[in-house]
Amino acid sequence: MRLVCLLAASLFGTLTFGTGWAKADVLITVDKTTQHMSVSVDGQPRYAWSVSTGKVGHETPIGTFTPSRLVKDHASKEWDNSPMPHSIFFTHRGHAIHGSNATRSLGRPASHGCVRLAPANAAKLFALVRSEGMRNTRIVIQGDEPRKPSARTAKRDRPKARYAEPSSAGAGYSGLQPQRPEALRPAPAYGYESPLNTQAIFDWQ
Repeated sequence: MRLVCLLAASLFGTLTFGTGWAKADVLITVDKTTQHMSVSVDGQPRYAWSVSTGKVGHETPIGTFTPSRLVKDHASKEWDNSPMPHSIFFTHRGHAIHGSNATRSLGRPASHGCVRLAPANAAKLFALVRSEGMRNTRIVIQGDEPRKPSARTAKRDRPKARYAEPSSAGAGYSGLQPQRPEALRPAPAYGYESPLNTQAIFDWQ
């Protein structure tokens, strides 16, 4: 009987206190198309921030990841010891979510493959993942980085000039012929507005 009571008390304690110690599920979603990150905890929206993902040639990988390590103060050895505060690494190739002072670039692709956040937002996310645990955190990266149109594409898409159709009398493309100002027009030959009157000259002689 005493053993039964002890087991019942142990089970009651597990049910009562186990829920309070359970870790929440953290979902971090990065949309490369909109350059936007949303963070939810147990299905409830918590944060929404602008980000910068990889630029052309350094695209951020897409997929679902689990954080592999957390580094509060990190510097990139590959990119001239660039500061990467509050780094949340999610690939073995060194991709991470981290803070960046290049806040003017947020909202467009600008990194070498990482996901950049404003420093204060990176600190909040770092604290959340560290509190709830990396095993309970999922990082989903989706979409494609928006690309700027190339010079060739811009020239091809530029509206083309429309030419006037020739008249039925064969006057040519009169719609595009520039009109010369009156002051620049040549004076009529021999002072006549009409073609030269050869008969009048003959009679004068």
